[in-house]
Amino acid sequence: MRWDNLVENRPMTGNSALFAADAVTMRTFDTPEFRGITFHEIRARSILNRVPGASRMPFEWTVNPYRGCSHACVYCFARKTHSYLDLDTGIGFDSQIVVKTNAPELLRRELASRHWQGEHIAMGTNVDCYQRAEGRYRLMPGIISALRDRANPFSILTKGTLILRDLELLRQAAEVTEVGVSVSVGFTDRELWRTVEPGTPSPGRRLDAVHTLTEAGIGCSVLMAPVIPFLGDSPEQLRATVSAIAAAGAVSVTPLVLHLRPGAREWYLRWLGLHHPHLVERYERMYGDGAYAPTWYQRRITRQVHELADEFGIGPAHRGGARRIAATRRAEAADSADSADEQGPTQLTLL
Repeated sequence: MRWDNLVENRPMTGNSALFAADAVTMRTFDTPEFRGITFHEIRARSILNRVPGASRMPFEWTVNPYRGCSHACVYCFARKTHSYLDLDTGIGFDSQIVVKTNAPELLRRELASRHWQGEHIAMGTNVDCYQRAEGRYRLMPGIISALRDRANPFSILTKGTLILRDLELLRQAAEVTEVGVSVSVGFTDRELWRTVEPGTPSPGRRLDAVHTLTEAGIGCSVLMAPVIPFLGDSPEQLRATVSAIAAAGAVSVTPLVLHLRPGAREWYLRWLGLHHPHLVERYERMYGDGAYAPTWYQRRITRQVHELADEFGIGPAHRGGARRIAATRRAEAADSADSADEQGPTQLTLL
């Protein structure tokens, strides 16, 4: 894929390997939260993406209003996708953000097509749709509204607390269709968070968002991902994380061990060599056969997390329908207003 496959029917001119000036608008903003970030605004040709048939994902369609992510998670599996645009998969992935500015109107049009069958749509499965850019571009309200108006089922996975801005829209959508929300929290260690996920809200803030969503009637799951070998996988760390997830009121927890695909692998090992050089050799052994940790290790982590979840009163997420606001809870809220075992290396399991 290259830029001319993303943008609307405009001729590509000039010598740039990235894009032509008449197809993409580049913007920078001199504010602290966006300093050092370049936004490439495009008008996309399509927004509904079919997941390849060989994928192990539990869904067939996704919507990704952004490419690249200022969350800057050093392990992010989506880094490789930046190379498809001739963009750097390291710093470039963190600081060169593609914004599909017409995503809401395009989605509304595609959902209205006679060929669309109303299948479940997953969001946040490539890069985070509630990364910092969303605070300025505000694409998600239009996207959620389009899904709500068509009663089209959807799910969102995020590390961004900005999702709370759209809580009322999520509630409205949940009145007419299946809506699933999952927040990613792999660990609660603040020092690990500061270095491995430097652009994200803290784990504590994310768990506060879980609590707020659940209290509002949107049952929120936690994807406990990634569990990072030798840095976030001790029994004490797993217990602390699952305990915090339970305290936040999550309806379920699903652990996922770190995996290192090409693009992410190189960037992560570079980070590891800078911050934890004594672990590089252990990682090379553990991930010597490919992107995934050995099956025995994945199963051990899954077993430990599930046992802790049982202890704290929450269970693993089960593949299936997303959760809806029950009619009885809606009625109670109205009255009160009138008178609140992992099976192999799967990338994501949503709700």
